[in-house]
Amino acid sequence: MKTRVGLVIVSHSSDVARGVADMVRQMTGEEIAVAWAGGNPAGGLGTDVKKIVAAIESVWSPAGVAVFVDLGGAETNSEMAVEMLDASKRERVVICNAPLVEGAIVGAAEAASGSDLQHVRKAAEEFLRT
Repeated sequence: MKTRVGLVIVSHSSDVARGVADMVRQMTGEEIAVAWAGGNPAGGLGTDVKKIVAAIESVWSPAGVAVFVDLGGAETNSEMAVEMLDASKRERVVICNAPLVEGAIVGAAEAASGSDLQHVRKAAEEFLRT
């Protein structure tokens, strides 16, 4: 089986993050690995760098990982999480500038078709321009 790009969904809400990940899985099946990180350590709204690192590690593949975020804090904490990864993994993780739900679905479909990390990112980010 071909190694596929993994996806991570990061939201300030654990319910939103889990829901988007579930939606992606329902649309792509088990073709790609999907993880989510949502909510702060106390269970409220926010994001947690350690959860994001764990989510990235859980879907890691040599094909890379595409991270989808909802708001600025999620993006900032995702950037911090990427910096905490081993240098050999860091270069294979991208944060996509795309709408959370639609971008993740488009990116997942692209990943499921076997596209590489840059094509997954491009497809998700081009959704903004359509």
